[in-house]
Amino acid sequence: MLLGSTVQPPIVIFVVIYGLDWVATVPPTAALCREVFGSEGSVVYGWVFASHQVGASLAAIGAGLLRDSFGDYGIAWLAAAALCAVAAVVSVGIARGRRPLPA
Repeated sequence: MLLGSTVQPPIVIFVVIYGLDWVATVPPTAALCREVFGSEGSVVYGWVFASHQVGASLAAIGAGLLRDSFGDYGIAWLAAAALCAVAAVVSVGIARGRRPLPA
């Protein structure tokens, strides 16, 4: 559907939802870094963003290697789902209402 000669409604729906969701975590993450690390929050957010990019590239490489080894992306999808579940559990454990660290 994505590479077809016409635009299909499911692709439009996907694009709209993905576009709204894509940067939905940026403001809360920046605010959390600022809340927890105070004036150093911007630097911490920079490291969070950079590590996110490194992780994304490693995930893409890993998924490609798994596809080359097993012939499909099934294991990569399951691994991504497991990592999302771990991230959700870790996110729930983030303490709320902490004060910034002293300078």
